[in-house]
Amino acid sequence: MTSTSTDTSGEGPAPAAGAAAPPAVTAVEVSKVYGSGDAAVHALRGVSVAFARGAFTAIMGPSGSGKSTLMHCLAGLDTVSGGRVMLGDTDLTALKDRQLTLLRRDRIGFIFQAFNLLPTLTAEQNILLPLELAGRKADKAWFDRVVDVVGLRDRLGHRPGQLSGGQQQRVACARALVTRPEVIFADEPTGNLDSRAGAEVLGFLRASVREMGQTIVMVTHDPVAASYADRVVFLRDGTIVSELFEPTPDTVLDRLSQLTGGADGPSLRARHGLEG
Repeated sequence: MTSTSTDTSGEGPAPAAGAAAPPAVTAVEVSKVYGSGDAAVHALRGVSVAFARGAFTAIMGPSGSGKSTLMHCLAGLDTVSGGRVMLGDTDLTALKDRQLTLLRRDRIGFIFQAFNLLPTLTAEQNILLPLELAGRKADKAWFDRVVDVVGLRDRLGHRPGQLSGGQQQRVACARALVTRPEVIFADEPTGNLDSRAGAEVLGFLRASVREMGQTIVMVTHDPVAASYADRVVFLRDGTIVSELFEPTPDTVLDRLSQLTGGADGPSLRARHGLEG
């Protein structure tokens, strides 16, 4: 089963840069099935979608829609049951485990809801850890640029326990950026942050796209977080059912409400502080 066609009516064209750039990562008829027989769960059903280079894309959908599964397949963290995932010209589905490990290390960055920082290392050491593990030297000019974009210049000597949640997540963002990955996958990156810290982190992610040409694919349930993206892709029941360009919290919330039949609109607005 293939994805349904996307619906962008009334939402305007895609941003010019995103439309012109070749895809950073592409899913081609991707399916994912857990279990077998009567117990089989079809998490993804023939999903085809491309993510533009130098763009910030959010993936959203109701609980159980397949958004996290899609991200894990795109990032090579989970295998597909059918179809292909392309990172640039590389077919991830054709790689062996060792090749996938190297690809994730060298070409992909990750930001998770849990910051995953080593408590005994300073912020600077945590940022540089992926390069150290890969046996690569840091490009000082690039390191300085990343640190300045995420605003950590005066926190580099601090350990995670001496940093706020927002600062820790900024360290995690810098760690993902410093290797110059082709794409960064962010899984609910503001899920453990208050609204102010979340806004800071999302602002830095958007700045990394605008100022550094980074490609970011983010899974989120939060319409406000999604509004920082250039484009939002919506899933339901393992298929892509809609997309939205130049989103706002209200347009994202309206689209989510449509996906749930409109019944959850008021509760969604209350949950995300968008009443009135």
